[in-house]
Amino acid sequence: MTRLLMAGLAGLLLMTAARGQEGGAPVKIGVAAPMTGPNAAFGAQIRNGVSQAVEDLNRAGTLKGTTLTVTVGDDASDPKQGVSVANKFASDGVKMVVGDYNSGVTIPASDVYLDAGIIQVTPASTSVKFTERGMWNTFRTCSRDDQQGAVAGSYLAAHFPGKKIAFVHDKTPYGKGLADETLKTFRAKGGKEVLFEGINPGEKDYAALVSKLKSANVDVVYFGGVHTEAGLIIRQMRDQGLTARMMSGDAIPDKEFVQIAGPGAAGTLMTFAPDARKNPNARGVVAAFNARGIDPEAYTLYAYAAVQVLAKAMAETGSSDGRALADWLHQGKPVDTVVGPIAYDRKGDLTRPDYVIYEWTKGPDGRIDYAGHEVAP
Repeated sequence: MTRLLMAGLAGLLLMTAARGQEGGAPVKIGVAAPMTGPNAAFGAQIRNGVSQAVEDLNRAGTLKGTTLTVTVGDDASDPKQGVSVANKFASDGVKMVVGDYNSGVTIPASDVYLDAGIIQVTPASTSVKFTERGMWNTFRTCSRDDQQGAVAGSYLAAHFPGKKIAFVHDKTPYGKGLADETLKTFRAKGGKEVLFEGINPGEKDYAALVSKLKSANVDVVYFGGVHTEAGLIIRQMRDQGLTARMMSGDAIPDKEFVQIAGPGAAGTLMTFAPDARKNPNARGVVAAFNARGIDPEAYTLYAYAAVQVLAKAMAETGSSDGRALADWLHQGKPVDTVVGPIAYDRKGDLTRPDYVIYEWTKGPDGRIDYAGHEVAP
């Protein structure tokens, strides 16, 4: 009788684990992103995307009795604070994390999540290093800097032959990594830069840099960094009479960029993923955001998709265990999301990366925006 009872209890425990806490305590999903500091606008995008996705999943009963609850951690774009957030999430029983935004924060935080058995999906960190370390817990819904740099470098070589092009970066894993990858392709296509310069992020005065750019008589400035510094550099270039165009990457697609740069933002080129707001799969979600007065721009829907990916893995495995979810995602089975089908390779990278080149353009209403302004590759 005792053996039968023990066997029955073991079976019951297995069934409960397989059902992923069905009917039990909510499963905690963490949002790690900059809620304060220079990149708070992007942190808000990530928080909005996750919150809306969790609300929609819970309302629809997608996980059959299991509910998700969101806890937010402010990394302030600082690596040490990102690690602190990760440690708090681990101690609070967070099972999965969407974030961080900055690659320089995402990478050290991922080591904490690995030790805690927490799966991490970033909607924004593109550093090659993030998924190249052989860790089981790292995924993203965006592509990588080597893929983005190949698109940008090819465009510069093809569209600005004979022009004087400077490369500037913010010395971060993201900014320098993207500039390095873009320059690598640019050189491979026969281009030769006139300047390769690093700046200190967070500074307000880039007069010395602008003077160097003017002395080199540059036609184009490729910038690896985020929207705050990109905007300041453009504004100060225009103030000093330098009309060179800027090209940058996927860290400037927020309306704050134009607010900082001013009218000089018009004409700026940018690599970013296809505009998810146009995806038919996102129509209802976009409408829900708009009803709340939120424009789901840039990373909002990529954060929403990160939750969809995790929820699909939970539904398929019947578990909220990070390793179980990662093992299922590594099989490469496609998941339908608001940004289109997502499938992963063994590293946690997308199997079908995609980048588009946009131009920030001034419309008839005087507003400068990139939406709807894709340019030929």
